[in-house]
Amino acid sequence: MRLALGVSYNGQAYDGWQSQPSGRTVQDHLQAALARFAAQPVTTVCAGRTDAGVHGLMQVVHLDTPVQREDFSWVRGTNTFLPPDIAVQWAMPVPDAFHARNSAKARRYAYVLLESPVRPSVDAGRVGWVFRPLDEAAMREAASYLVGEHDFTSFRASSCQSPTPVKTLEPVRISRRGGYWRFEFQANAFLHHMIRNLMGCLVAVGQGSHPPQWMHEVLQARSRDAAAPTFSPDGLYFLGPLYEPHWGLPSQVPAYDWLP
Repeated sequence: MRLALGVSYNGQAYDGWQSQPSGRTVQDHLQAALARFAAQPVTTVCAGRTDAGVHGLMQVVHLDTPVQREDFSWVRGTNTFLPPDIAVQWAMPVPDAFHARNSAKARRYAYVLLESPVRPSVDAGRVGWVFRPLDEAAMREAASYLVGEHDFTSFRASSCQSPTPVKTLEPVRISRRGGYWRFEFQANAFLHHMIRNLMGCLVAVGQGSHPPQWMHEVLQARSRDAAAPTFSPDGLYFLGPLYEPHWGLPSQVPAYDWLP
C-alpha cells in the first residue's frame, strides 16, 4: 500500500529535512517514529527538502508499506513516537502512481519578517528580522521582475543539485500586519536557497540599498555574485506542494491560520 502523509515541523532544532548520518533531521525522526509504529523499517519520499532552521507547515511524503492501519491510527500512532515539534497532520492511502515529489505541480513558501528596532524574542527563530523600515512599493516593483519563466542562477546556491536553473515563478504576494511582513512564493520548483537569496535582494531594495530595477539586473546577470547575501532561514516556511485535485489530498492544515 502507498500512503501519503502531511507533516508539520518547527525546523529550529534540526539539520534540515533530508536524512543525514547525524540523525538530527526531520526525516530521520519521522522515519524512526514510523518504524516504531509499523514495527518495520520505513523509507519516505518528500515533496520538497528544507534547509536547517526552515519550518514546514505541510510537508507531504509518501511511503510504501504492507502494514494495514486506519488513517487516524497512522496519525496518532506515529505522533506518539515523534518529538513535540514534529507532527503528522493527516494520512491517506494513494494510488501507486502518486509520487510526493514528481506529482506536485507547484510548491509554496512563505517568509515572515519582523520589522522592529528590537530583535525578536518570543518568536525568535520563527521570523526573520530587519531593524530599518522597508518600502513596500519598491519591493513590489522589484518582485515584478521575477514573475514568469526565468534562469534563476543568480539566486542559486553553489551546492544546488537541480538539473536546471530555469523555474517558473508566480507573482510574489507581499502583505503586512503591524510590524510583520509576509512574502508568499509559488513556483513549479525552487532552487537550493532560492527564496532566501530572493529575500536578501528584496530586503536590500526595501531598505533603499538598491533601486527596484536592480532586481532585473541581478536576474539577467545569471551569477550568484550579483545578488545580495543569503537571508536568514528563521522566517521561512514550506507551506507545502500543490497537486491535481483528483489525488484528493488536503491543500492546507490548521497551522495556516496561525501563521501571520
